[in-house]
Amino acid sequence: MTNHALTLDRQMDASPAAVWRCLTEPALIEQWFAPKPVRVFDVAMDPVAGGDFSNSMEIPGAGTVTSAGCVLVAIPNERLVWTSVLTAGFVPSEMKKENGAFPFTADITLTAKDGGCLYQVRALHPNAVFRQTHEEMGFEQGWGIAADQLAALAATI
Repeated sequence: MTNHALTLDRQMDASPAAVWRCLTEPALIEQWFAPKPVRVFDVAMDPVAGGDFSNSMEIPGAGTVTSAGCVLVAIPNERLVWTSVLTAGFVPSEMKKENGAFPFTADITLTAKDGGCLYQVRALHPNAVFRQTHEEMGFEQGWGIAADQLAALAATI
């Protein structure tokens, strides 16, 4: 692990299989992936190595942001890793700074625990500057709210 990581852990009252569905099914991703009132739409998720993970977000007062990424690892019900530095097919991304894009990789693990699922996220950054950028954007609060939304949705599956 890099020392430029941000982390988030949540115990969820849902099975790893239910959480996995919420991580990999576009219609479910749209329901939890960003803190409300942000609207997530046009989600593409192909949970295989080299698969597409892209989405658009309508952010009140800030417009629409579209991001494209690439799945690196997909082990059903256990681990999902995706990155913003590549797009589908392992093609290098043309991130546009003016759209707020920055390089990072999300490493998500799911572990059956206490009748539910331990959800662990590691947001890996290439250096301290990008880590700080992500932290100042509200990683802890934003990803925490999204994780709570994910937990609530997964509990209904």
